[in-house]
Amino acid sequence: MHPLCFAYYCSGHGYGHATRVSAFACHLLSLPESLRPIVHIVSSAPKHVFAQSIAEGASYRYAEIDPVIVQPLAYRVDRQKSVEVLKSFLARKESILDTEREWLVKTGVQCVLSDAAFLGCSAAKAANIPSILITNFTFDSVYSYLSTPLLDTSLSPQPDQLRPTDSPPFVSLVPDVPVSRSELQPLVDVIHAGYRCADLLLLLPGNIPIPAFSKRPSLPSPDWVDVLLNRFYPKVRESLTRPPTVDELHGHLANKSIPRSVVSAPLLVRPPTASIYSPEGRAQLLSSIDIPPHLHSSKILIVSFGGQIIRAPSRSGSRSPSRRSSCTDANAEDPRGLGIVNAKVQPPSGELGRSTQSPPQSPCGLVESSPRIATPSHLWIPGAPPASKPSGMPTSPTAFTLSTPQIPTFSTVPPTPNHTSDLAFFEPADVESDLPQLLPDSSWIAVVCGVSKEEWGAQGEEDLPDNFFVAPRDIYMPDLTAVGDVLLGKLGYGTVSECVDACTPFVYVSRPLFIEEHGLRLLLDTKGVGVELPRQSYEAGDWAIAVELAWAQGGCAKEKKRVDMACGIGADKIRNEGRKIAETVINWTRVWWDVEAGCRDC
Repeated sequence: MHPLCFAYYCSGHGYGHATRVSAFACHLLSLPESLRPIVHIVSSAPKHVFAQSIAEGASYRYAEIDPVIVQPLAYRVDRQKSVEVLKSFLARKESILDTEREWLVKTGVQCVLSDAAFLGCSAAKAANIPSILITNFTFDSVYSYLSTPLLDTSLSPQPDQLRPTDSPPFVSLVPDVPVSRSELQPLVDVIHAGYRCADLLLLLPGNIPIPAFSKRPSLPSPDWVDVLLNRFYPKVRESLTRPPTVDELHGHLANKSIPRSVVSAPLLVRPPTASIYSPEGRAQLLSSIDIPPHLHSSKILIVSFGGQIIRAPSRSGSRSPSRRSSCTDANAEDPRGLGIVNAKVQPPSGELGRSTQSPPQSPCGLVESSPRIATPSHLWIPGAPPASKPSGMPTSPTAFTLSTPQIPTFSTVPPTPNHTSDLAFFEPADVESDLPQLLPDSSWIAVVCGVSKEEWGAQGEEDLPDNFFVAPRDIYMPDLTAVGDVLLGKLGYGTVSECVDACTPFVYVSRPLFIEEHGLRLLLDTKGVGVELPRQSYEAGDWAIAVELAWAQGGCAKEKKRVDMACGIGADKIRNEGRKIAETVINWTRVWWDVEAGCRDC
């Protein structure tokens, strides 16, 4: 029997899509020879992010197959520019669709897999082959949510409140203005129609409603969210707890013999290397980050807002720092094609002010990075606004509260619920409570991701906070997440899934205009540990109490995971679950073609 041939369309928006596409492609390619398919990955994401699956035999083809949401920063969305990008893409959609249909037919593809590129499903329908949507959300909901009345605003401070004279100014952001539903609806309808072409949905954990399959709840997606709480309405939450088999589904757009269906899928996540839970593996990874041996037993906070490149783990498990990238380097750490706009933030010169002008671009098309990653007063975590670096940091593990900083803040109106009551449990009465603190105490160290070692080291170490280290940008994140005790970052599928798999507690800064966040938050509530850190607290360098709370809630599970994995308990869970769902895809596709052949004979 000839192997099946799959085209796997991967959205270019963010690393989460790329990491899980690569992970599932590996599951498909690890099947026994009698089942193993041919896999062609099609994406605008750079080739190197699929290195692990390409090493297993997948091929890669670059194609611009979806628009992206424009993100000035890791947790900001530019609504107007996002709509402009969408309109530009849809104006070229028919031409792109013709190209993809011709390629599918010429290549002999028998089934399209799509994470979550709607055009892949449309192209499959045009080529008269089936398509399978593999995702936890779809972009019709994301673009529809750009009309939400919930505002993501930037407050303008007085100049003397902005910064000490030695600190770079803050990034200016365009005002947040909702897009009208009347403008969005015809655009969203096109995306929605593309997803309606899909025959099967593999529904990943951390999902939100998929309106192209389930009839309820329907679009527009702002109707799903209570803006006073920034949470799904109870009826929407309840719909997500039901087995997908009980939902009333939309039928096919055209008559087909096999009805549309939804199958629950496991986490699609990259596994850590086998040795990372051993003392030797841990020591090797930490040494590659230049963490001295006497700190290897410290608790570790991972700080990651995106920006690291994706690579397969080496055979030995060692990690070496990346050299400085360049525009001509084929393996350059270039986030283009991943929906990461202004991935490197440069503080603009002059006084702070609102501006719609883009920061200066490098020859590669990226925003130039700050010449100083840390100053005496601030940290510039890649992809995120600057965070104050508290002076005279106390050594008490909980010597602060979530106080209002005297620096620019980003507020959600209405505000998302905070955890002040929970965090107050950790505040001792005999210590000043208004002093921000990055780490709980001297037993903690921090590893920052997303910036090259050269960029960090070029500015000298005198301005770095004590016990802060920088990871190579090509570090294998599942290993670092396994070694870490708490992770601080934004909510995205890749990071959340790896934290859930590694039992690593997650302190997150909300992205209120990304509706996917609601499903990921529910996943953390049920399968992991998530503590929301208000933006004001992140930017004030007021992290420690949230880190302490996350460790208090998830530390026992984390330690048990380490013991189990060191003993080999559960080590094959990811592989076994992935292989099972891969076999489901193979069998479903074969049945589809058998039924199709039978219909042709009738």
